[in-house]
Amino acid sequence: MRVLRNFLRPGWIALAIVVIAFAVACFWVLAPWQLGKNSRTEHQNDLIKRAESSQPVPIGDLYQDGRPVEDAEWSRVSVTGRYLPDKQAVVRLRSIEGSPAYEVLTPFAAESGDTYLVNRGYVKPVQGTALPPITPPPSEQVALVARIRAAEGTSPGREPRTEAGATQVYSIDPEVLGRAVDVPLAAGYLQLTDDQPGGLGVIDLPQLDSGPYLSYGLQWLAFGVMAPLGLGYFVWSEVKQRRAAKTGAPIPKKPRERGRRTREALAASSTGSVVHSEARGPIGSGPTSAPDDKLSDRYGR
Repeated sequence: MRVLRNFLRPGWIALAIVVIAFAVACFWVLAPWQLGKNSRTEHQNDLIKRAESSQPVPIGDLYQDGRPVEDAEWSRVSVTGRYLPDKQAVVRLRSIEGSPAYEVLTPFAAESGDTYLVNRGYVKPVQGTALPPITPPPSEQVALVARIRAAEGTSPGREPRTEAGATQVYSIDPEVLGRAVDVPLAAGYLQLTDDQPGGLGVIDLPQLDSGPYLSYGLQWLAFGVMAPLGLGYFVWSEVKQRRAAKTGAPIPKKPRERGRRTREALAASSTGSVVHSEARGPIGSGPTSAPDDKLSDRYGR
């Protein structure tokens, strides 16, 4: 109990609280956060691989009640209909190969009666960040092949606005954009593939890279284990020192002190000299000899 009371001091209690809170955050917040990002990235990579190895299917096979079915993202679909260029919008603040760009969104009225939002690709500004002229889509009925993409959502304060004679948005959100252009749009959107009618600059598929999330998650788990172990080591060291002080036993020398004494002993053995002890008595307390005896020992009698 006396040992326990020694650790019921504010400093030790605060240290224990910090260590426990850090370990809890590692196991239940930080590690799951990184491991969850790794799982989502791996899932997206699997969807892209599956979509690349499959053929386009009619859009009705992957849409139900105006929404894409589960795990339909990145799948290629075919759809026939007409563009609605007067309802067109552009996405601001995009980057293509490190350069600023706009992505062009045009509603597409399908033969089935549904209207889908089509990302026709990108255009790059000619001067600064000014919106360049955009090639209009075909006016006749066309057949498209595109990839299903999930909506990005809209952040507060980032609603659509009209600028430079065009409706401009910060993200691709069919629900919000549909209200802005007064056209009900199906959920998600379609991203055109290569060589499609009305296509502009082709947006490439993302790289199949899992990222560092798995290693980060494992590191947080390791930190969560190391923190309590470190606290346990400090507690053990404190108890050991208190017991040594109570019994009067000498406290073990530090490794640095032991290393210094070992080096001195090795140096003495190699030169044949004597290692002097740290304990020194007062001046004149050591053995003495007469000067005659010293001279006779050196030069003979």
